[in-house]
Amino acid sequence: MVTTESNHGRKVYPNLKPELALTGVDQLWVADITYIRLQAEFVYLAVILDAYSRRVIGWALERTLEDELTLSALRMALSRRVVEPGLVHHSDRGSQYASSDYTGLLKDNGIRISMSRKGNPWDNAACESFMKTLKYEEVHRNEYRDLIEAKAATGVFLEKVYNQKRLHSAIGYRSPTEFETELRLAAGAQA
Repeated sequence: MVTTESNHGRKVYPNLKPELALTGVDQLWVADITYIRLQAEFVYLAVILDAYSRRVIGWALERTLEDELTLSALRMALSRRVVEPGLVHHSDRGSQYASSDYTGLLKDNGIRISMSRKGNPWDNAACESFMKTLKYEEVHRNEYRDLIEAKAATGVFLEKVYNQKRLHSAIGYRSPTEFETELRLAAGAQA
């Protein structure tokens, strides 16, 4: 199932990821969309991860791929994080991420916009890897009756399991929450 419609007339932004050397959280957010099969329909999940800590910071699950799906995930991320100058938001070239409402909200918050090269899924490998983990560890192990059940189960997985318990080799075999807590404590000790 295709979730990315990149043949649109909206502005496409250059890929800024190659110029980044991450040293902390809220320097690079990565975003993507996937589908989840229910008993009688498909629904769509939009997520935003902090690329440094691997933490899910925004997500939305809806019946439609309309712009509001990604906007809801972005609003959640913005409500949970403090945007510092230089933050980059990276996504594919999908119409939802290129919409004037989405790019406008990013710009209004001082966030730089980055998009993958055409037909290059490796540019967003961290988010693609997360989606694979989500599918193997949660979605494929369950059969959701409806959107309400899928939202509840997905929310528990994202917030309680993935963010708080799942260990990641890239961050020293710690959970994203544990890793971010250690970063904050280290920063406080240096202050």
